[in-house]
Amino acid sequence: MKIRVWGARGSLSAPGPATVGYGGNTSCVEVELADGTSLILDAGSGIRELGQRLLGREQGELHICLTHLHVDHVEGLGFFGPLWRAGWKLRFWGPPSTTATLRERVSRYLSPPLFPIGLSEAPAEAVFEDAPREPWRIGSAVIEAQMVEHRGPTLGYRIEDEGRVLAYVPDHEPYLTAALGDEPKWISGWALAAGADLLLHDSQYTDEEYLGRLGWGHSSVTHAANFARAAGVRQLAMFHHDPMRSDRELEELYDQVADSLRRDQEPPLIAREGLEVILG
Repeated sequence: MKIRVWGARGSLSAPGPATVGYGGNTSCVEVELADGTSLILDAGSGIRELGQRLLGREQGELHICLTHLHVDHVEGLGFFGPLWRAGWKLRFWGPPSTTATLRERVSRYLSPPLFPIGLSEAPAEAVFEDAPREPWRIGSAVIEAQMVEHRGPTLGYRIEDEGRVLAYVPDHEPYLTAALGDEPKWISGWALAAGADLLLHDSQYTDEEYLGRLGWGHSSVTHAANFARAAGVRQLAMFHHDPMRSDRELEELYDQVADSLRRDQEPPLIAREGLEVILG
């Protein structure tokens, strides 16, 4: 399983000299499974560049797993090359709703006045499905999706491929559900992350910032580290960086996270555009 980060920023794209090291694009992660199947996690602004690279490949089927429909996780869809080329098949998975289908909800963004061209005009075949309640298979991997603590219906994903596990929980506030030293089963997202080889997790706030943002749906870096420790993950990757956070400030937060993890865990990573990790 090969993982490549195309966008790791949260809430708002943040290009500029202060963020060039780790990137300013919002959430998008490409996962190449052992059998060659392409799986994409979220469609933030980072998916634009990924789409340009995919256009150089043979046309086929892509699976796009959306955690939720906040703008920073879907804003790149209108500029995703394969969506605008006939011959591609895009299969979208996302959180269920009792009021509208996933296609209807995504179409609200890809329609005037928010976007000049409607989703119905896209030449590619686009299929939208609610993420199943039970684990399901995509290519060589078994995928599991569960609701996690965030504002609005939000999923986290667990991807297991040939014995290796990636957990992707980019927008998450587990501290609201339980103290992170409590019985693990009460902690939001714990089952998704338990024993994962790599966890990409919300690390948006400093501890001081979090005090004024309780209930906003995101974690402090300390909470991210505590969650990783409670779930027994092998390695944490800090993700969903605050748009106001500079490269230098991210590195200062890294030291805080590294000090709080157990010695039997791998040193954490700061997710950045272009980061590649191979599990297996």
